Amino acid sequence: MVISGVALLAICTLMGAFLGDLLGVALGVKANVGGVGIAMFLLIAMRLWLTRRGLLTAPVKFGVEFWGALYIPIVVAMAAQQNVVVAARSGPLVLIAGIAAVLVCFGTVALISRIGTKGETMDEIEARAGGQLARLGETV
Repeated sequence: MVISGVALLAICTLMGAFLGDLLGVALGVKANVGGVGIAMFLLIAMRLWLTRRGLLTAPVKFGVEFWGALYIPIVVAMAAQQNVVVAARSGPLVLIAGIAAVLVCFGTVALISRIGTKGETMDEIEARAGGQLARLGETV
């Protein structure tokens, strides 16, 4: 059943590459546009869909998690194969989309950092632990 997790990842990767090629043709760009990202979204969606229906067995989950951990290096390898020069020469849409994606990511990180709770620093944790140890020593 571990092989089912690997098969799920392979299907998502192939569908992402196909849809990225279709998106490139639709936009008039001679390159795969977002195929790797589409594959990642498909993998997340499939995993959630299987989990909600109780079909994600432990071996399938292990296969998906194992290859999911290796997916970032795979993404880097796939992205390295794409011809960025050809995509950039296809028109300004590629550059505009790239800049927009970076700006959206920066904005999302800023939004998450404002919404999230402030975590304790190591100094605060150590000071609290030191205070507890001092109080413990006083009671002994």
